[in-house]
Amino acid sequence: MVKTWTARNRGRLAILFIAILLLIVFTVSAGRVLVVDSPQPSDLILVLAGETDRRPARALELLKLGYGRRVLIDVPADAKVYEFSQIELAEKYVHNLPNGDSISLCPIHGLSTRDESHDAEKCIDSQNGARILIVTSDFHTRRALSIFRHEVRGKAFSVAAAHDSKQFGTKWWTHRQWAKTCTDEWLRMLWWNAVERWQ
Repeated sequence: MVKTWTARNRGRLAILFIAILLLIVFTVSAGRVLVVDSPQPSDLILVLAGETDRRPARALELLKLGYGRRVLIDVPADAKVYEFSQIELAEKYVHNLPNGDSISLCPIHGLSTRDESHDAEKCIDSQNGARILIVTSDFHTRRALSIFRHEVRGKAFSVAAAHDSKQFGTKWWTHRQWAKTCTDEWLRMLWWNAVERWQ
């Protein structure tokens, strides 16, 4: 009886040890798992809405390197900064660029990445491109790529990461903001994979 009890406890201890080890491995790699930075030559570079100081600049860099022929920037249609709409600000930004004729704006109304994919699909279709390179924040790359591949049919997607060291780093446990960003993105990733993609 004592031998059976001891063997059972050893089994439980081994399972607990493996679970703790897996938790440690996941914790250390959680930030790296979120990031996919694998741009492929494309017909169109699509900049997702948000982080306007980083994402468009990364897209223009990729355009210059020959990763695409045109850039399409998603802009929230209903958002304002003081008395200016974001569309007006984006138009001014594009107008002042030397290669502004290669850049178009896509007004979006959705607040989630899934809704944005539906709004962006209409603009993508008007650009006649089959290969789309998504540019978004590094922590958002894996989920954005998964959503666009699931929601927008008939297109080939790749993704490039725009980095902002104030917002996120793969060693997320070393900075408070990085930890918040990592936790928030993992919750969104779990929601997407467990609930939203099946609706």
